[in-house]
Amino acid sequence: MQFGRVFITLTLFAGLTLQAQEAEKESKRVGPGPEDISTDSLISQPGPAFRVAQSKISQHTKVIVFGDQRFTDPTNTAVTNPKVRQWLVQKIAAEHPDAILMNGDVPYSGDIENDYVVYRSETKVWRDEHLNVFPALGNHEFHGDPNQALEHWWTAFPEMHNRRWYSTELGKCIYTISLDSDTSLANGSNQLKWLNAQLMNLPKTTRFVFISLHHPPVADFQTKINVSHNPRPNEITLRDDLETLAPQIQAKIILSAGHIHNYERFSRNGVTYLVSGGGAAKPVDVERKPEDLYQDTEFPNYHFVEFVLNGDTVEGKMYRVADPKADTPTWEVKDTFTVQAK
Repeated sequence: MQFGRVFITLTLFAGLTLQAQEAEKESKRVGPGPEDISTDSLISQPGPAFRVAQSKISQHTKVIVFGDQRFTDPTNTAVTNPKVRQWLVQKIAAEHPDAILMNGDVPYSGDIENDYVVYRSETKVWRDEHLNVFPALGNHEFHGDPNQALEHWWTAFPEMHNRRWYSTELGKCIYTISLDSDTSLANGSNQLKWLNAQLMNLPKTTRFVFISLHHPPVADFQTKINVSHNPRPNEITLRDDLETLAPQIQAKIILSAGHIHNYERFSRNGVTYLVSGGGAAKPVDVERKPEDLYQDTEFPNYHFVEFVLNGDTVEGKMYRVADPKADTPTWEVKDTFTVQAK
């Protein structure tokens, strides 16, 4: 028992040290940050940027969300768990989802082109299975020179070129929206105006809207661990905007964020919020508040969340790696919930 307490203390200390090192790296950025890059010339047209025909997806549409994979050199085991990362990729492929929404921090460092080479190598099975992958930008995508890093992202995902936010009509009932929380979501910003127009002009058959982004609008407020990852004013503005619009649109909103390397779930004013940051990045424990609908104390939570459309509901399941130290993966469903259509 004493050894267990020491191990947990050392793990938390190591995690806090890594967080401090990463915060220092970003604080030493030379030149503008991603929030300073003009968004005026981005593609930001009305309607969906992409369409996946109903004939191309399963009757019970399946959407998987997860974030903070940190694809990088597999020998780097300090900031990410490459074994678990590959387990998650393979398990997701085996689930044959109609869409994979990635909540940001896909590479460990967006200024290193090889991180995207590793991404393409490790996710080859997704392309072999012809899976639809829709990434969102995270803060790690902008490491180094943000303009150069953004070009690396567009090279890795050429269909997203000149976009930092976009939407997809996934069959008749589901609409997905990927946002960039590294730039403004304030009232009057290009991104929020575009988002509001999207939500107020959804296709008439849309029942559920999945929004993915990196920084969470709702999370367990931390006072001791990872306090720098608490919801920021930028995303709190988004939260308030969504909860104002939610009663006015015909679809239910499900929002999935990352940034916090754990799992959390909330429901506020008709909107379902997830923190799904268990894609393999160095795990971080959280102080769970009563509002968090997931209260399991097991740790770490390497995971993904799967949603399956079933008539007027989507059924959510959180699939968790039972033992990250094992040689082969064992999966357990640790959270289940239902979101009802309007």
